[in-house]
Amino acid sequence: MANVELQVAPRTVVGKKVAALRRGGVTPANVFGHSIESQSVQVDTAVLTHLLRGMTRNAIINLKVEGEPAPRTVVVRDLTRDPVTSRLLHVDFYQISMTVKMRADVPVVLTGVSDAVLTFGGVLLQMLEKIAVEALPADIPAQFEVDVSVMAQLEDAIHVRDLPIDIAKVTLHTDPDVVVARVASPRLAAVEETPAVEGAVPAAGAVPAPAAPPAP
Repeated sequence: MANVELQVAPRTVVGKKVAALRRGGVTPANVFGHSIESQSVQVDTAVLTHLLRGMTRNAIINLKVEGEPAPRTVVVRDLTRDPVTSRLLHVDFYQISMTVKMRADVPVVLTGVSDAVLTFGGVLLQMLEKIAVEALPADIPAQFEVDVSVMAQLEDAIHVRDLPIDIAKVTLHTDPDVVVARVASPRLAAVEETPAVEGAVPAAGAVPAPAAPPAP
């Protein structure tokens, strides 16, 4: 898939004065990376919002900085939003090289319907929301899809090691023995505690089996 493109301009407004930019429909941002000096930029909020809505996590962006002869290859490293309105407040772009490996967190998405849920009334628990990997930027998956239909019995589980990860291209930085999803007995799901694993979802946040595969 072709990289998406985004036009930005150098930014001279900093500090508390960036509030005026936001009121004018402009989002402040920064571009940084290994061995490069951080640069302040700004981007049209409407354009950025539309772009982010259609992007997958870890998508590669050709960032065209006004006044520079060639685009920069970046990924979105961090987004800051207003906690009340969810309005974009700031974006960090991380400049990458397509020939240098990078680390990234890849989202986990559950798909399908478990027979253990339908037949035995089990509770589907998603234990992990993301998996840490390292690979060349073009080899980092947009997401890991986990088909829960293979879990036919209560207490069936899917581990990180069960996922279709191309180990020739992708180095795993999450323990392969960590449980990604499991089907708990109804009486146990209400009282059990989720292991303290990076990216884990608390057991109290058990999710019902989806009626259909979710859309990234």
